[in-house]
Amino acid sequence: MLAKELKPGTVVNHDGNPILIGSMTVQSPSARGAATLYKFRGKNVLTKNKVDITLKGTDVIDEADFSRQNVQVMYSDPTHIFLMDQENYQQYELPLEDVAEQIPYITEALEGIRALIYNDQCIGIDIPASVELVIQQCDPGVKGNSATSRTKPATLETGLVIHVPEYMKEGELVKVDTRTGDFLSRA
Repeated sequence: MLAKELKPGTVVNHDGNPILIGSMTVQSPSARGAATLYKFRGKNVLTKNKVDITLKGTDVIDEADFSRQNVQVMYSDPTHIFLMDQENYQQYELPLEDVAEQIPYITEALEGIRALIYNDQCIGIDIPASVELVIQQCDPGVKGNSATSRTKPATLETGLVIHVPEYMKEGELVKVDTRTGDFLSRA
């Protein structure tokens, strides 16, 4: 595939490693006849290291043998999380340290989890951009403070602590951004 056709979310082989393209910038030439440069920032899928790639628009790069399968969480133990493919019921297991960033957002009922499959091996998971979680514990709001946009810490059902507006109460459902860990809205 040509470099100018790459989009964020594509996985390509670069120097023998699978790279998940995260962002890209286009640098237009300043001189006549110069080539447009495409700068990609990605992540090595196996080692999780950041990678910067610069290519001309006509350079050819191979797509990796990579797929995303819809899965659901079966259970987890102290060292691994176990997933099941929703189409063919194949089971995958991942060490918890490989998915440590996503664990605070995962509940048993979470829909939209996708397993990242490379060469028939599950190497990670992809979760939705936002999830809905229940507030388990937070301090009560003080009457009269609702006019300002003050926040207070709240512990969610998964143990994640985020800052929510002062008017929120225990038992309410909130929407949380999984990329930043920020409160988005009531759900």
